[in-house]
Amino acid sequence: MATSLEEKIDTLTRTVTDLASRLQNLEDANAIKNLHHAYGYYLDKCLYTAVVNLFSNSPETAVHFLNGIWQGKAGARRLYVDWFSVLFTGGKNSPPRGFLLDHLMMQDIVSISRDSGGKGGTAKARFRCLLQGGSHHSVPTKERPKGVQEQFWEGGLYENEYVFEDGVWKILKLGYNMLWQAEYEKGWSNSEAMKGVERCFPEDPLGPDEIVTVGKEVWPETRLIPFHYKHPVTGEEINAGS
Repeated sequence: MATSLEEKIDTLTRTVTDLASRLQNLEDANAIKNLHHAYGYYLDKCLYTAVVNLFSNSPETAVHFLNGIWQGKAGARRLYVDWFSVLFTGGKNSPPRGFLLDHLMMQDIVSISRDSGGKGGTAKARFRCLLQGGSHHSVPTKERPKGVQEQFWEGGLYENEYVFEDGVWKILKLGYNMLWQAEYEKGWSNSEAMKGVERCFPEDPLGPDEIVTVGKEVWPETRLIPFHYKHPVTGEEINAGS
């Protein structure tokens, strides 16, 4: 039986709609990757104001770091500008001489959830981070960041959430899970990771709004960071022991 013109038009319309949706998903995933990689580059060079401006204005915005949660964009500013900037750069929004803090981002997995109109949406993403940090020997000891090892490696995983806001993707919840640290000379078999925060804001002017006491173990403990995505073949939720 011959296909009618109306049926052909209907089929073509569905095909175009499907292709447009798939293209939008690819563009969104690429935008999320660029956003997170931009975050890493800004962090490398101690451009903390630029880092904070990547975050959403939503009251749900949060940064999970060590065992603390910094709430809202004000919390993000307290962490990056008030704490990190003072610790690493003496309050300057630029990298000091002889200071290394390179964040290598890789193994991107991005999941997009668009609304029916395609004008808004949310996303989740997982990234691996390998960090090299420390100070050059020519930098006087008194000018080096306190508590930061002279040469060290660090490994961690990001599990982040994003929101499409004001026509662009922004970070809604940044979850950096630092898993291990190692002094360069000792290696990971003879090193321990830094300790977590102990006091909340405002008792600690730089502290988080909340402290998490469970599920933040670090090396030599080996914890599994929950996957935001399902198994790509079986569709199962994968957790420890799955």
